[in-house]
Amino acid sequence: MSLITNLSSQQLRRIADLKEKIESLQNELNRLAGAAASGSPIKRKSGMSAAGRARIAAAQRARWAKVKGAKKSAKATRKPSRKLSAAARAKIAAAARARWAKAKASGKTRL
Repeated sequence: MSLITNLSSQQLRRIADLKEKIESLQNELNRLAGAAASGSPIKRKSGMSAAGRARIAAAQRARWAKVKGAKKSAKATRKPSRKLSAAARAKIAAAARARWAKAKASGKTRL
């Protein structure tokens, strides 16, 4: 005996309702998948107007201009860096050569 013959009419009605619901959902899924596959994306509404974006962009440009202007003025007031004299550089180089000579004499390849 088949399973369907053992079901009540109420159970058969419930099965038919579920089948209709599944078909409805399948059709909706195919419709959405078809729209995505056809290359026409679902458009989303922008949360902000063009004028609002323009105001935000202008404010950001003004903030950056303020920051960049402050950096330029800081550079202008900075003291020039000090330079070593030729004698001081020669003294440092001689000390470095002496360190390396000592290291190489002891067989090291690094300090």
